Order: sequence, then C-alpha cells, then structure tokens
Amino acid sequence: MAKWDDESKQVPIKYTARDFGSIKAELTDYAKRYYPDTYKDFSEASFGAMILDSVAYVGDVLSFYLDFSVNEMFLDSALEYNNVIRLSRQLGYKFKGKPSTYGIITLYCLCPAATTGLGPDTSYLPIALKGSQFGSKGGDGFVLTQDVDFAHSSNEVVVGRVDENGAPTYYVVRARGSIVSGVIARQEINIDGFKKFRRIELVGNNVAEILRVRDTEGHDYYEVDYLSQDVVYREVPNLGVHRNNVQAIMKPFAVPRRFVVERDQLRTYLVFGYGSESELKAGSVTGDLLDPANVVMDLHARNYITDTSFDPTNLIKSDKFGVGPSNTSLKVQYRVNTTSSPTAAPNSVTQIKNLKVKFANRASLSETKVNDIKGSFECSNDERVVGDVSLPSVDEIRRLTIDNYATQNRAVTKKDYQALIYSMPPQFGAITRCNVLQDTDSFKRNLNIYIISEDERRRFVPANGALKNNLKVWLNENRMINDTIDILDAKIVNFGIEYAIVVEAGKNKYDVLSKCSKVLRRRYRHKHDIGEPLEITEVYRTLGRIDGVSDVVDVDVTKKIGDKYSDVRFDFEKQKTPDGRFLVTPENVVLEIKYLFEDIKGVTV
Repeated sequence: MAKWDDESKQVPIKYTARDFGSIKAELTDYAKRYYPDTYKDFSEASFGAMILDSVAYVGDVLSFYLDFSVNEMFLDSALEYNNVIRLSRQLGYKFKGKPSTYGIITLYCLCPAATTGLGPDTSYLPIALKGSQFGSKGGDGFVLTQDVDFAHSSNEVVVGRVDENGAPTYYVVRARGSIVSGVIARQEINIDGFKKFRRIELVGNNVAEILRVRDTEGHDYYEVDYLSQDVVYREVPNLGVHRNNVQAIMKPFAVPRRFVVERDQLRTYLVFGYGSESELKAGSVTGDLLDPANVVMDLHARNYITDTSFDPTNLIKSDKFGVGPSNTSLKVQYRVNTTSSPTAAPNSVTQIKNLKVKFANRASLSETKVNDIKGSFECSNDERVVGDVSLPSVDEIRRLTIDNYATQNRAVTKKDYQALIYSMPPQFGAITRCNVLQDTDSFKRNLNIYIISEDERRRFVPANGALKNNLKVWLNENRMINDTIDILDAKIVNFGIEYAIVVEAGKNKYDVLSKCSKVLRRRYRHKHDIGEPLEITEVYRTLGRIDGVSDVVDVDVTKKIGDKYSDVRFDFEKQKTPDGRFLVTPENVVLEIKYLFEDIKGVTV
C-alpha cells in the first residue's frame, strides 16, 4: 500500500466558501479532482449528491450560527434584544425596563364640623399614608408616593352636609398627592447555603421598583447602582428651625448588605455580593481591617495588625462587594405594573383598592365618626397619567449606552443633559422625547429643556407637573453649578400625508394602494424627535420602491386640524424649503401622525 505523503498532496481549501451553494460546489470539485476513479456519479439523484448536500447543509448552518454568534458579541452589530442589554451593561448603562407613569390624584373625604366656630373638626382630619393603592377604569393600578395630610392649609374645604337649620354638619376636604403606576407585590424566597454573587429572579414581567428586601433575622438589604458602592444616602426628617424650607436631611449610611438590580426584556433579577455572614461578624467585611489606623498605629487598647501579619491587599479585598444572604428567607416587596401601558385618562382613576389612613389622636376620637370618614373617601385624577410606556428599541439602547458612557453622570454639554434625561430612574417617570436648547434671551447659561410624554395609546401628550418636577430634581444633582434649567412642553404638530400614484398596467390598483398605505404607516409608526425635519422626498422614494407603483405623481403634507388634533399654529407652506424637499421643524416642535389609518391617504391616477 502506498505511503501517504503530505508533501505530495497539497489540498487547496477555499475558506470563502461559506454558504450552501459554494460549499457544495467546492466539495464536488474536490471529489472530482482527488478521487476521479473512486466516484463519478454526481447527478442530483445519486447517493454521492445526497452526501454532498448533507455536508453542505451542515456547513451552511454552522457558518450562519458562527457569524451570528460573533455579531452578537459586539454592541454595534448585536440584534438580539437581551444581548444588546447585556453588552450595554458592560459599558455602565442601566437598563430600566418598563418605566413607570406618574400623575396627581385628588382625594376627597367627609369630616365632621367643629362644635365651636366654623370649619371642620381638625382632630378628625386624616392622613392618607404612602403606599395606598388605587385603580383605574382600564384596570391599571396606582400607588400613592407620599403622605397626604388633610389638615394642610392648602387643601380646599367646602360644606358637605347641613342640618334642618342649614348649619354645616360635615365638610368635604379635598387634598392632592402624587401617584405612580403599579401595585405592591410581595415574594418570599428561601435561601440555602452561602453562594457567591447569588442571583434571584423576581416573579412578574413588569417589575418597576424594588421597595424593600429583608431577611428573617431582620436585616435590610439596600439597592445600589454597583456592588462596590458601600454607602447610600437616606432621608432623615428635619426637626430643626428650618424644617419648613428643608423637610429632610440627606445622611450617608453604610450598607454592608446590598444588591444591584439587573433586567432584561421581561425578567428582573437581584444580584448580591460574595461576602459571607461569618466574615461580617469577624470584621473582615466591615470592621477593623477597613480602618487604616489599625494597620499603621499601635495604640493603647486597640487592635494592631503588625507588618508581618498584615497583607495590604486585604484593604481592598475585605468588603467583597457586600454580604450575600445565606441560610435564611428573603422577603422582597416591590412595585409591579399591572399592564404593559400603565397610563390613565383624566378622571379615570376612581377606584380605591387599599386605603391606609391614620389620625393624629386616634384614641380620643369617636369610632363611629372615624369609620364614617374612612367610608367617605373618593378619588379622581384631574390630569392624564402619562409617561414613556414603551421599551426602547435596539438602536435607542445603543445610542443611550454610548451617550451614557460619554456622560459619566455629569451634565456639561447638551448631549450630556439628553443622556441624563433618558437615564432617569423609572420610579420617577420617563420622557419619550427631549431637546436641550440654549436660551438666547438669557444673559446667564440658561437651558430650555423641551420634553414630551405618551398616553395609553402611545400618542404624544404634554408631560404633567409631577413628571416635570421629578426631572428637575434629577438634573439638579448632575448639572453645572452655573447652569439654570427651565423645563418646558414641546409643541405637538399633527400632520397627514396625501399621495397620488400611477399603478403599473395589469396590477390591481386597490391592492397596490393598500400596500402603499401599509408601508407608510409602518414607516411613520416610529415617532419623530423634537426639532427633527420631515423629508418629503423620502415619501416619494418609499412609494417608488413598492412593487406595482409606476410613478409617484404627488405627495402633499398637510396640518391636521379639529378637536382631536393639537391646536398649535404651524404654517406648513412657510416651513417648507424653497425646493419643497424638506419641512423644517423648529427646535421646540415635534411632528406626529396621530391616527395612522386616518391621516395617511392615497389615490390612483
């Protein structure tokens, strides 16, 4: 038998052959070249053709998944939603999941009249507690974010009931408070032995905020932005002389027990550190080793670690990113949205699900009157509860990640402000679109920030007062000291598209017309940015590429008017460029096709 000689047989391998057809062609050529006498039947029905097809099929599949896997390793080429989230997390972007919506709720209750003088008996004025839950006609749940004191001087008081002589017996007191979308959910999780970087999944697809995590031993775990953050800031009631102006004091608080929240498209996880409970008690997580004075100074009655027994790396290893739970049970309290679009129209939040009420001097009050007051509560929302209720697209996550990485949690440029606005924690609300402009009429560095929100049908609506206030507080933490901020509503201009086309001979004009309208609706389903111009020629190009369209005769962009559209004055003809190719949009204006099926119309010529 002839000896195999590697040097006598140099097999040329074509590495560019990666699809089914090219792989099969290369295999066929290989067999014909090196095995001309062994196999000669290459017809499509032969056994050899089946073998070649099978090998080419496997090669094509492997090539596809190899390309796909490599593409999913980089942020700019990844397509899978969860992979984009994971890659963005590596660059410091915190995916916020389904954002919350914020609004103002008005609460009403009856209060007995005072026995002396006019007005209600102040001892019976209740306090609606934070965490009270309400519901809308559409099935969405909402939670009160603050205590509402009915004894506050800003509340409105009117006569509710009178006796036979016309004297008031009960007064109606109206108070207002902030609400956020969602309901309070609780989950108890049994934890076995110690595990580094324990990861726990929460129940629910629309988890918005983690409220409390506590184990059976009474230890609280605190949410941080990153596990190496060992200090959080807590609100402490201000009891000093300036308590009217400053209601709370920010105080640093060491948190050896902590966690971070990780999210993907549907699920929410809690991730803990890898320090153990035994290490905490021994002082290796927080304790003597964290104090450099114990290392370098031999003081009386103090622990002193000698230079021979001390490893300097312990100073940076001792914390271990916080203590992880072990051999216990965690009780997690969190807020979860009941629907994927938790918005509410005006006067639709009218259901009281779980009202928590307290009185200042409960023991001295009549039980009957207290029960009457609790049973008299009613609620309603005067303003629409709005926010950004849609998840960001893959392209938006890429943009936000890059902007967030460049911003580094400070606001210097206009892009920094935009990145911070979009990264505001979801429990404070979310902005759909924003634009940051320098105020040209101001002598100082004043910035006009124009924002817009969405309603339950994902149509543009002005942001409410609660959302604006949260945004201003959020930006004040990161803005330049010489910057002043004004948060304003962007002007919404509703428009429609009317087009005329020529259909190719032999094509059904109604089918072609339907296809054209469908393509345009899909194109303009993605909303414009504030100040983004409208390229009219793009409508021509889009229609011209559709099968069956011979020519695009005319495209007319018009302002939609009427009760169901915005009333902003906007002259479309004056805003068009001289060549009619673009519709120039002012930087405080956002364009929107409000009703895709009604506002996009076409005819055939």
